[in-house]
Amino acid sequence: MKTTISSKGQIVLPAEFRKQDQIEPGQEFDVERLDRGEYRFVRRTKPPNEGLVDWLLSCPEKGFFTSIESESTDTL
Repeated sequence: MKTTISSKGQIVLPAEFRKQDQIEPGQEFDVERLDRGEYRFVRRTKPPNEGLVDWLLSCPEKGFFTSIESESTDTL
């Protein structure tokens, strides 16, 4: 499949590839130079639980998280 490099140096992946591999805007890739004129693009995987804290803090229901009483570990 053919693609073109833009004046900004950007490469567009054809829509067919993006659809097959579920590639969405903003996803990051590593680029490796294999040889002159040969490159490899590898999609970066997100670290586990990335964004979890933001997701929990955005909980729309007030009082969703309640504090619980606990004993101090100083007495153990």
